[in-house]
Amino acid sequence: MKIKIKNFTISKDSKPFIIAEMSGNHGQSLNKAYRIIDAAYKSGANAIKLQTYTPETITMDVKKKEFFITDKKNPWKRNSLHSLYKKAHTPWSWHKNIFDYCKKKKIICFSSPFDNTAVDFLEKFNPPMYKIASFENNHYPLIKRVIETKKPIIISLGMITEKELNNLIKFLKKNKCKKFILLKCTSSYPSNPEDLNIKTIIDIKKKYKCITGLSDHSIGIGAAVCAISLGGTVIEKHFMLSKKENTVDSAFSSDPKEFELLTKEALNAWKSIGKIKYGSSSDEKKYRKFKRSIYVSKDIKKGEIFTKENLKIVRPGHGLHPKFYFTIMGKKAKKNLKFGTALKSTYI
Repeated sequence: MKIKIKNFTISKDSKPFIIAEMSGNHGQSLNKAYRIIDAAYKSGANAIKLQTYTPETITMDVKKKEFFITDKKNPWKRNSLHSLYKKAHTPWSWHKNIFDYCKKKKIICFSSPFDNTAVDFLEKFNPPMYKIASFENNHYPLIKRVIETKKPIIISLGMITEKELNNLIKFLKKNKCKKFILLKCTSSYPSNPEDLNIKTIIDIKKKYKCITGLSDHSIGIGAAVCAISLGGTVIEKHFMLSKKENTVDSAFSSDPKEFELLTKEALNAWKSIGKIKYGSSSDEKKYRKFKRSIYVSKDIKKGEIFTKENLKIVRPGHGLHPKFYFTIMGKKAKKNLKFGTALKSTYI
């Protein structure tokens, strides 16, 4: 499967496609959103992703306990869902400005819609693709509306069971959705490394024959690099301007310096996968001469017996292969040999 997004082709064999998730890290400042785009582009991001919702399109302003975040370890603890989304949402009035700015900067821009009205709104800007967030991967009406746009879809798989995923794949196929990307995701914030189970990417590729990757909520770049090494192609990471900031997603977002390192090391990881190959690479061949071989370690007279006292396995590799060491022991020299001579078969 190959998916063409603007001037970038995403496939299982393509270089990593790196997405900088702005989320609510703009802190309700459009100027800051522009600065995030600039910094993400400079850091090597291929795309900027927005989130398109209002508090009302995700939840309701209800004072019941179930509408509040009570987990003490949650970075958004004590917030109601409505107040959190009000704080974190990207104003819809900004979208045209942001899409236009990204076009000017030549960086891909798309979004995660959270209901059908968001899809209808986003279609005005003709995004090249859509993203379904983990908490929406059971929202079949939303997914169906996105499929109707005939745009490629990225779906995060946070919290989804294998049975639910199988049902989702059936739904995609039933609705003739062929261009989809599945991202392994752990929906805890930040995610612990031991909870990531990135090896699942291998299973996703094998079972569903699709492009895969990682939506990463962990700290640092290790998980992203690991995902690439296991066959992931798409990496999504939350992005902010500075680690000193206290934004809605700062607990698990990368700053420009870290994100630049991520993009470079993800590309290095992809390049290093290569193919199954033994022996020397083209660049290694010139170093073979520095492998070990058998050398004369003490002056030897003609007729003298070879012993461990007068032969040694050392670098460089101009002498006999070390595999002959044991068979040479006890045999006689055909000529005088000086210390430091590379042993040849003609000398035995």
